[in-house]
Amino acid sequence: MIIQPIIDLAALCAKKGIKHAVLSPGSRCAPITLAFARHPEIHSRTISDERAAAFVALGMAQQLEKPVVLVCTSGSAAFNYAPAIAEAYFQQIPLIILTADRPPEWVDQWDGQTIRQNEIYGKHVKGFFQFPDEFGHPDKAWHANRIANEAMNMANAYPAGPIHINIPLREPFYPEIGEKFEFDKEVRSFDYFQTNGQLSQESKQKLESSLSQFNKVLIIAGQQRPNQKIQEVIEDIAGQGLAVVVTDTISNLQSAESINFHDHYIGNSQFHDALRPDLIISFGKSIISKSLKLFLRKSKATHWYIQPEGYSPDTFQSLGKVIACQPISFLNFFREKGRSDMDFVKKWAAMENQVKNKIDAMMTQAPFGEYKAIGTCLKYIPAQSKLHLANSMAVRYVNFFGQRAQEIICNRGTSGIDGSNSTAVGCAFTTKDPVTLITGDMAFFYDRNAFWHNYPMNNLRVILLNNHAGGIFRLIDGPAKQPELEEYFETRQRLSAGYLAKDFGFDYHLANDERSLEMGLKDFYAKSIHPKILEIETDSTQNAKILKWVKEKVAEDLSDA
Repeated sequence: MIIQPIIDLAALCAKKGIKHAVLSPGSRCAPITLAFARHPEIHSRTISDERAAAFVALGMAQQLEKPVVLVCTSGSAAFNYAPAIAEAYFQQIPLIILTADRPPEWVDQWDGQTIRQNEIYGKHVKGFFQFPDEFGHPDKAWHANRIANEAMNMANAYPAGPIHINIPLREPFYPEIGEKFEFDKEVRSFDYFQTNGQLSQESKQKLESSLSQFNKVLIIAGQQRPNQKIQEVIEDIAGQGLAVVVTDTISNLQSAESINFHDHYIGNSQFHDALRPDLIISFGKSIISKSLKLFLRKSKATHWYIQPEGYSPDTFQSLGKVIACQPISFLNFFREKGRSDMDFVKKWAAMENQVKNKIDAMMTQAPFGEYKAIGTCLKYIPAQSKLHLANSMAVRYVNFFGQRAQEIICNRGTSGIDGSNSTAVGCAFTTKDPVTLITGDMAFFYDRNAFWHNYPMNNLRVILLNNHAGGIFRLIDGPAKQPELEEYFETRQRLSAGYLAKDFGFDYHLANDERSLEMGLKDFYAKSIHPKILEIETDSTQNAKILKWVKEKVAEDLSDA
């Protein structure tokens, strides 16, 4: 039964430093599953729900900055990976997806668990590879090794991302009793090396000439992992007033020198003339604020995007240059040669400070609801905690409160609600530090199978905002004005996390006012043998009113200044 090229596939992963695999049970995938489960250098976990499994692997790979292997059986199981694969593609996270398949002659013959798996993920993977379906000739084994090497190199090459290897398998799938797997430590491996992506002297001269044409420069940091070298450079740029530096919470580059509270005022058109740049310089991936995107699109400012390689996003509809280098190389150059109009820089700083000085007062004055609850919770989260934020309102609430000490992680590649729990669970598997997930009820209950496994995650803390509806739709003008709002947009539900906590072994606390919230937070981060859920129950209508009040209060104070 032993298919040596499958065994060699696991051996090659280990040789290339890929040490984690997430497996989902199935029969057709048995040879692949056993190869990884039996390899002494690979830590394999089994997650039954393929959709959750893929997001768990994504959460691990995001932290490890190395590919994690996914293995599933044939048929619809592979389709359940799709949301996480799309997220990994746009967030540039490496995954090695291994899908078992029927032999090609049995596709379209109504055989069980058989679908068309070739290129099933379309353009949401960096590459698709079809494994040989038999190994009768030595060249087939050579081909399998070449495919595996190329795929693994591609997954980690910049920009990183998921790759898919589809593996047709014939019966028998299971080894005989006593049959041993021989893992070849000398399995052939070839590697891919990238250059360092530094600006040449000639490029610097051309860019210096181009920079001299602009007076109002705004630098935007998109989503990325914390980077101390970049942090120091952009703090210096902002501190010297060389440019306005805008950072939101998922940039992981916020500081006292950068603009962090823009989401409170950038949507107000009365301030646009004073804040309009003539050059936008961006690096990293997506930003959170829709208001900021709309403002910059209307500004018609020229946009320079910095990245070493990859396709060129034209987020602000004004792309003028794509500068192919590492961001740190360009930012060091800008620190030496860049200049911006000081009046422009001071106008941004004045508005930022005005809002920053009002945040604590507004939180104190606001009635109890999600806004106040999040502001309170953020004061208790340890600096060393990884902070996962679900999409919809959770990430926006945290962005409202400015600079954070924690590493912020959010699935902003596709910005979907699916997989938030699973991604946090995957992260919890990679560290002993606390992992905090702030999530809304829709995202939380949608991904409940994230907790359906047998592995400890006592470092996981979940802060659940349960307003029994998709509350964000009350803040969007379109659905908020429709008579069908509650049934067809908010999707009202009566679920409580208390039952889930009992099913999956979480410690649980319910808070529905300030006193019970403070009680729940008191020992929330104390060490325990179980993960913990803090469920904060609020009213969706009241939450919308509070945010409207905050927005009006900011506009009123800024107009009076």
